[in-house]
This record gives sequence, C-alpha cells and structure tokens, in this order.
Amino acid sequence: MKRTKSGHHVAARINGFTVEAFVPAKLPPVPPLKIRGSLPQLQEQALLALGGLNTVLTLLPDKALFLYSYVRKEAVLSSQIEGTQSSLSDLLLFESDQAPGVPIDDVTEVSNYVRAMEYGLGRIQEGEIISNTLIRGIHGILLSSGRGHDTSPGKFRDRQVWVGGMNPAEAEFMPPPHSCVEECMTDLMQFLNSENLEITVISKAALAHVQFETIHPFLDGNGRVGRLLITLIMCQAHALNQPLLYLSLYFKQYRRNYYDLLNYVRKTGDWEKWLSFFFNGIVSTAREAIITAQRLTTLFQSDTVKIQTEAGRRAGSVLRVHQALKDRPIINLRFAESHSGLTYTTVSHAMDVLCKSGIVREVTGSQRNRHYAYIRYLDILNEGTELR
Repeated sequence: MKRTKSGHHVAARINGFTVEAFVPAKLPPVPPLKIRGSLPQLQEQALLALGGLNTVLTLLPDKALFLYSYVRKEAVLSSQIEGTQSSLSDLLLFESDQAPGVPIDDVTEVSNYVRAMEYGLGRIQEGEIISNTLIRGIHGILLSSGRGHDTSPGKFRDRQVWVGGMNPAEAEFMPPPHSCVEECMTDLMQFLNSENLEITVISKAALAHVQFETIHPFLDGNGRVGRLLITLIMCQAHALNQPLLYLSLYFKQYRRNYYDLLNYVRKTGDWEKWLSFFFNGIVSTAREAIITAQRLTTLFQSDTVKIQTEAGRRAGSVLRVHQALKDRPIINLRFAESHSGLTYTTVSHAMDVLCKSGIVREVTGSQRNRHYAYIRYLDILNEGTELR
C-alpha cells in the first residue's frame, strides 16, 4: 500500500554543506498496515516456520552446542555484510588463542559481535525489556575494540552522518540530524514495548528494523545492531524459545534488494512491500536452520557409529574427544583433555584415530599447539559464509 513518505525532511549541516536529512514518522504507520493479498498467507507461513524452529530445537540432543555454533555463524555473516573478511574458522581459531588467517581487526569485530549478542540476549532472557540503555550497552561491547573503537561506543551519535557514497553529495540516504536521535529512539522503544498494537511480533520486528536503520543512531555499527534487534524482539515476545533466527544470510544473499526496499519504504510509505520481503526471509531462514540442525544431528549419529565400528577398544575415549569436538568444532589437545577428563596421552591417541578416520583434520600445520577441526561439521556451518 502506498502512503505519503514515512517521514519528513529537515535541513542539516555536514562538512560545511546544507543537506536534506530524513526524520522518520513514529510507528506504527498511518494509515494502519493492510495485511491483504498474498501477505496473510506469507505471514502465516512465517509464524509456522518459527513454530517449527522452536519444535526442532526441543528435539535436539545437543541444543547448547548447536546454539554456540549458530550464534557464531550469525556473527560472521552480519560482520561480512559490513565488509569484514573473517570466516567462521578464523573466529574459532581466534577464540582458542590461535592466530586467524585474516587481519586481527576483522576477527576482533566478529568476536565483539558474539559478546554483544550474548550480552543482549542474556539480558532479555533475564526479563529486561529492550530499551535505549540496552541498545547502547550492546553497541558499547560491539565497538569496544578493533575498528570503530574510536567512534563513541555505547553513545548515540553527536553529528550528522550519511549512508552510501564516498561523500554527502553521493549519499544514498541522509539519516536524521543527531539532535533528533534521542527522541526518535525513545519513540521506537515505546513502539517496541507497547502491548496494545494489533500487529504480529514479526510485523513489529520488520517495522522496527527499518526504523532503526533509518534513525541510524550510532556513528558506526548500526547495521549489526539493527540485525540483532530483530532476534531480540522475537525472544522478548517469546516467539523464539532460543536465539536461533538470524536474517543476515538472507540479507547478504539479497543485499541490493534489501537496501533498495529500505529506501523504498522511506520514499513511498509502502511498508507492505517490505513486509513481504521480510516474511519470506523468516520462512527461508527458519527452514534453513531446521535443515542445518537435522543435518548436524545425522552427522553426529553417523560419526558415532563409525567410531564405535572402527576404533575398537579405544572407542570409549575417542567418543569422549568426539564430544569435545561437537562442543567446539576447532580445538587443541589441551581443550580436549580438559573437556573429556582424559589424560593428554589418551587424547592424543584418540585424535590420531579421528584424523585417520577422516572425521578430523589438523589445520594449523604447526608442531606445537596444534588445532584440529571437525571438518564436515564446519563445512555445514560454513555454508553461506563463503567470501565473494
């Protein structure tokens, strides 16, 4: 449905020039959303996909390890959209104090994203509502080190910025003046925490994401915080039992369409077109998460049978090291020792068995502090994170 613009323009100054900055109108849209045509069916499919995701998660034998890995995949994907070159393997090596294969700033960004995500989700699970204080706390962790640490982490921006283009004249979008940010964010938080709105949680998340990206409240890190906000909203409303829905892969795959739709909403007020894209993203992403969970469960079961068949009298100790690799798909012998309860020598022998079976491969090529990767596990997780 076409409306007038979803906000208004005001004059602002940047780099000595006067520009037209866009200030978004409060949510929800006026007139109200029109869920009609194909949208009701799409919305129902998205809600059913979320329900299926919640159900599958309850059936996983190793729910915690799947969440551990999936959160890190999201961190890699969301950071890649912003231009980092870090892979999931780089992140896992970095977390185990091993040098990654990319510049340290890239993997630091991703590691910070994991910490920021875990902080935000932890506060929501403790009963805290989404607020400006929580959003600033997440941002403060996200940019606590590495690139962007000098762009006022945890603070709303204090100057005009632009989005896209090398300079303001080439900008694709001009966010509101910094003097409007606090008020715009307060209005957004009121919308998020209102219980009297006759819209579904997925519609609320869709609207809030566009609004956050439009406000662009920080000097850096807006995209990553805005994508994380979607999951926070779902978890706060208990539409997700666990933080297992992340749209970064979908946004990465359809990046140009994603950015075009954000601007289209601002120019036309056609929120329904954005909702269609967003609902499709939920369906696609939830289904992929379900398939990934099922594939990993099948992999773990088949490798367990292989170990029991091939390892002979060592099967017990090899299975315990295998469990450590399920917990962390890249580990060294010391980690396996501490998490399996076995001696270092026994762990070393068990790892040799896993390498010979093709389940594990040494990935550092060093003589000391070697790291071993659960290859097929990583291959499944890495799908969609390939750098192009």
